[in-house]
Amino acid sequence: MNKAEKKEFYKKLLRLVIPMAFQQLMLALVGVSDAVMMGFLNQDALSAVSLATQVMFVFTLFEFALTSGVSIFAAQYWGIQDKDSIEKILGIGLKYTVLVSLPFMFGAILTPELMMKAFASDPILIEYGAIYLRYVGLSYLLLAISQVYLTIMKNCEKAGMCALISSVSVVVNIVFNALLIFGIGPFPELGVAGAAIATVLSKLVETVWAMIIMCMPGSVKIRLKYVLRSDKVLVKDFWKYTIPLFGNQLGWGLGFTMYSVIMGHMGSDAAAANSIANIVKNLSICVCTGVAIASSVMVGALLGQGKRDLAKAYGKLLLKIAIITGVIAGVIVLCVIPFVPMFSSLTDTAQGYLKVMLLVCSYYVAGKSINMTVVAGIFPAGGDSKFGCICDIVTMWAVTVPIGLVAAFILKLPVLWVYILINTDEIIKLPAVFWNFGKYKWLKNLTRTDGKLAEE
Repeated sequence: MNKAEKKEFYKKLLRLVIPMAFQQLMLALVGVSDAVMMGFLNQDALSAVSLATQVMFVFTLFEFALTSGVSIFAAQYWGIQDKDSIEKILGIGLKYTVLVSLPFMFGAILTPELMMKAFASDPILIEYGAIYLRYVGLSYLLLAISQVYLTIMKNCEKAGMCALISSVSVVVNIVFNALLIFGIGPFPELGVAGAAIATVLSKLVETVWAMIIMCMPGSVKIRLKYVLRSDKVLVKDFWKYTIPLFGNQLGWGLGFTMYSVIMGHMGSDAAAANSIANIVKNLSICVCTGVAIASSVMVGALLGQGKRDLAKAYGKLLLKIAIITGVIAGVIVLCVIPFVPMFSSLTDTAQGYLKVMLLVCSYYVAGKSINMTVVAGIFPAGGDSKFGCICDIVTMWAVTVPIGLVAAFILKLPVLWVYILINTDEIIKLPAVFWNFGKYKWLKNLTRTDGKLAEE
């Protein structure tokens, strides 16, 4: 890249990374809010809500795969300003995300105890978690609607507004957490149920606001005809690249959920410490996540325009930035270790677990930053969605999950040894990630004109 191209690169990067990183920070603060407030109730409430939110996590795996598929095509078609194709992709994404949300919503509302038994064996944790799930169920449907449209906004040069909507939603969540958990002022004291209701209210705000933006002149619209009767060619293209994303998300996400299951069955101290460690992890990688989202949008738009060489140069620079931000995130985790126990009411045993878990997180987030940007951002933006699927499934289900299960339930190793073993996945796959990056199979233009692929 010449000097002018680099200047344009950093301008685009900052325009995307700043709002997206802020959005991720605000979303992570919801976890902080839940943990701090649940901690004030008791450690069992903290552990139960942490485990119950794994249901939301599993749902977001499906939702993220679908919105990632939407993002691939929205970025490339936005590159050539084909608004009609973007609206068709929006209709496809919305139809399937809503359909996926329904079993999660009804399962949480109607059979919450059954869902909790998958994550915990302690009757108290199951009881608290079931209360949370029963009230939070509606948020799955609202999230399905809002996230598809916010994904479109990110790819259509409205990242700032997207971040604002999500951030206000987070503020609503945190405020109503306090009001409804503790019964401040005229509000009833609802405890765990209050945290769930706060989540529903925040997602309602997010969805309504996104729909208001959609109704404004010039915005991409949700058109019922594209939801009910999808373009057959685009549907075929969509599933060709989205199915591997499902494999990627389910392979990685269900493996990650198994980590929580393993820790949840090792006792309340282990589950509580693990939940706090995950919150610190999420806070530390906000900028890394912003870079990953920006990489998808920037590389995808260039490939849609047929600028392969420039997309390749962008990819190389984004990889370097991901390495730097990952190292910085690891250093941040190390720096906060002495202060984290001050903000939680953990037992002495749980606090001992937490300190070592955070040391592990310091190297984990460095690998996570690289893999998010490359595997979840750059590769899918150019049509290489199969690599992430294969890489994550092999890493987690052939290596770390079996090791974790054997270590915890057969060898019965101490909690911290189990935690260290199951948190090696992001490092193990790095050599394969760098190898695949250098092959440049991700440099594809996926757009169609008059039904024909741009690269045909």
